[in-house]
Amino acid sequence: MKAYVFPGQGAQFVGMGKDLYDNNAEARELFEKANEILGFRITDLMFAGTDEDLRQTAVTQPAIFLHSVLLAKALGADFRPDMVAGHSLGEFSALVAAGALSFEDGLRLVAARANAMQKACEIKESTMAAVIALPDEKVEEICAGVDGVVVCANYNCPGQIVISGEVEAIDKACELLKAAGAKRALKLKVGGAFHSPCMEPARAELAEAIAHTEFHTPVCPVYQNVDAKPHTEPAEIKENLIAQLTAPVKWTQSVRNMVADGATEFVELGPGKVLQGLVSKIEPSVAVSGMN
Repeated sequence: MKAYVFPGQGAQFVGMGKDLYDNNAEARELFEKANEILGFRITDLMFAGTDEDLRQTAVTQPAIFLHSVLLAKALGADFRPDMVAGHSLGEFSALVAAGALSFEDGLRLVAARANAMQKACEIKESTMAAVIALPDEKVEEICAGVDGVVVCANYNCPGQIVISGEVEAIDKACELLKAAGAKRALKLKVGGAFHSPCMEPARAELAEAIAHTEFHTPVCPVYQNVDAKPHTEPAEIKENLIAQLTAPVKWTQSVRNMVADGATEFVELGPGKVLQGLVSKIEPSVAVSGMN
């Protein structure tokens, strides 16, 4: 069985999607439609902007979404997923690719999500940090013992977890994690504490946008970040998508569940190769490839 997976923030690069724009008429048309919907020429920033341009949340999220979704569309009849999943932002790409959301509605929600997250980041200084080579349970235990907001945000693969929260709490947790034997506990260059309680204002704002958006039954199960389980019921998909902003991304668990349910091949659609690397570490026996 074939699983398609879609990357999240951090995979962007200057020039992403230009081949699609130049060589695929349908993709070009949808890129231009995206420029209209967003109210700025995101294609200019994707194809010829700077790294700094692409790092802005309001640009990064729609850019990665567009690249991922249009790669799936470019496959045409060859895109026949048995299951899909996306990492954080990538969950929106997965839902559009699987037909649970229209392209236009997906893009509008991604733009709303990015703007809501940006505003939440400005309320209080917060950040994230990558922790390497400690068991998940140990990281959870240390975070629970630190004053202030600091939680496990991304379960990326065994031995790689990302924590998220207030700057002081993250600094203290990093100190304790290194003392406990982490090979690395390194702050990331991100705008804020994604997938933590710090995103509550954004969750409330996004909930409003999702409530007014029509969702459909996808063509295959979507393994969602919040519980790592397959979903096809639109009402459940909506609830999980809202909860995702303040809940951890259970990527390790999602990939394991997909394999347990029969996935033997994973294809990453979108910029970069991050998910291909993570899938190989989680389940070394499966075939992994990508298009970017």
